[in-house]
Amino acid sequence: MGVMACHRQGCNNIMCDRYNSDHGYICNECFNELVESGKTNIQKFMDSDKRKKVDKEARGYDYYNEIFPGRY
Repeated sequence: MGVMACHRQGCNNIMCDRYNSDHGYICNECFNELVESGKTNIQKFMDSDKRKKVDKEARGYDYYNEIFPGRY
């Protein structure tokens, strides 16, 4: 059994469960990013750099609401 490293450019994750014979292994983080991107060219996605991890607490409405508060 090999390392099964993610084939996405810039990704160092190993022991990936998802595999495609044309594109290789993909980790769950990259797979989720692929899903979030909607329909896209898979090879271009695999050749793109992995985005930096974002703190889940710093995502979405609450995060941006603190930066740009409403004028109540």
